[in-house]
Amino acid sequence: MMFITGRKSINVKNFLIQAVFLFVVILVVASAFTSARTNLAELGISSGFSFLERATGWGYAFSLFESSINDPYKWTLFSGFANTLFLGLITIMTSTILGFIVGSARDSNNITIQAITALFIQLFRNIPLILQVVFWYAVLIHMPSPKQAYNMFDVAFLSNRGLMIPSFNVSPVLIFSLFVLLMLYWLLKERLLILRNASAKWFYGCIIFGVALYLLFCVEGNLFSVPSLKGLRFVGGTTVPVELITMIIACTLYGAAYIAEIVRGGLNEVPKGLVEAGNSLGLNERMVWFRIKLPMALRTIIPPLGNQWVFMMKATTVGVAIGFSDLFMLVSTSITQSGQTLELIAILMMAFLLINISIAQLVHHLNSRMALKGH
Repeated sequence: MMFITGRKSINVKNFLIQAVFLFVVILVVASAFTSARTNLAELGISSGFSFLERATGWGYAFSLFESSINDPYKWTLFSGFANTLFLGLITIMTSTILGFIVGSARDSNNITIQAITALFIQLFRNIPLILQVVFWYAVLIHMPSPKQAYNMFDVAFLSNRGLMIPSFNVSPVLIFSLFVLLMLYWLLKERLLILRNASAKWFYGCIIFGVALYLLFCVEGNLFSVPSLKGLRFVGGTTVPVELITMIIACTLYGAAYIAEIVRGGLNEVPKGLVEAGNSLGLNERMVWFRIKLPMALRTIIPPLGNQWVFMMKATTVGVAIGFSDLFMLVSTSITQSGQTLELIAILMMAFLLINISIAQLVHHLNSRMALKGH
């Protein structure tokens, strides 16, 4: 009885200490916020988020959505957020695929392949990312003009204006929304296990019905658009700007060099006894890699791979060096034009916090699914 009473006393004491500490932290933050508002008011600088409703009065080069100089700050910042997310997801996918290829080749017994992959890793891992971005940008802006563009089977063209590719004549918002819906369903399908069959049919049925309605009533002209040269420029299709191509190439090569080392380290952790057991069962080298080495290595690869994905997302801010319209660049321009420094930096920090926490949760989910039962 005395032990229980003493235990309760310790718990109450710990609770009071934590409550006092939390109160002090809140008091310090509130004091700093009040002091900052007072100082800004004395300098004649307004604070708050009402500026988000004002028109920016300036434009930017790349956006996944329609944009103009009359857009309010909130739409411009959302567009920058979408550009950052778009670039980050593309480079994460491409660098992961290339990193797995290079890392697997690094594990090969062929000395020539080992030397080539080692050179790739040392070359792109040891040169600063911003330097690689500037290099690839210089290469791309010195490409031929649209009239002398590189022709790829009459469906795609590469020039100093960017890469012109065929596209569907549908809104990017629809494509982005479908991608988000599929990702949400993939993440939540385990929690819908009881209703799995019914929910899956309902989910895919709604998507197919919605896409069919959109294609039937909202698409004007041809569904498929191919770029063609008209005078001094291309019309039709989609133009991928030079800045976006540069960021994809530089971030992919830089990230793949790190991911390749992560993959090689994971493959080296696979016990040799398992590989020898596979060989003794008559499995060839490809089957041993797919059925034994890769599944075992993934349990070691995924945690550091998640850290690399978070880094890749943060690396998109380097695009400001070449004028790519990501969230960091649009926030920087907004600070210059509106003077709302603290509010805009807070928005930028919260946006990256949201993205990177989501990636961390995704990695945790993958890690949980790959974990061996009982371990």
